[in-house]
Amino acid sequence: MELPVPSLRRFCDLEVELGPIREMGEGRAGRRRIIPIIGGTAKGDGFQGRVMNLGADWQTLLSANLADLDTRYAIETDDGAVIEIINKGYRHGSPEIVARLAAGEDVDPSEYYMRTSARLESGDPRYQWLNNMIFVGVGARQASRVLMTLYVVE
Repeated sequence: MELPVPSLRRFCDLEVELGPIREMGEGRAGRRRIIPIIGGTAKGDGFQGRVMNLGADWQTLLSANLADLDTRYAIETDDGAVIEIINKGYRHGSPEIVARLAAGEDVDPSEYYMRTSARLESGDPRYQWLNNMIFVGVGARQASRVLMTLYVVE
């Protein structure tokens, strides 16, 4: 028996606006920081919405070039549904690229790795199908926002 090969279907594009980084200092596994999520937009196949002004990336810098991303936030669709997003992953690149990102420069996303796995959840009947799916994301870090595309694994 041959198992099916998964495919990806684009679910949505997110522009996530960020507040100032809050440094926590050294933790158990690396340098900890909290990056507030303060707004943004969501555009998907058949819906649009806004990133709500709540949530954060509870980030750990595991090394000078490797960030462990751990975000939790929500979007509100234009039709009134609330969708929670828990997104975990990694961002890494060469020392030069990471320094440019840290300086707030726009760096071509092909020059570094920013990938995530996401869990979405909604109590709205129109979006409850999200509760049963796996999502993966690809992102780009800019000075005051993150661009993220989420894909449904089918």
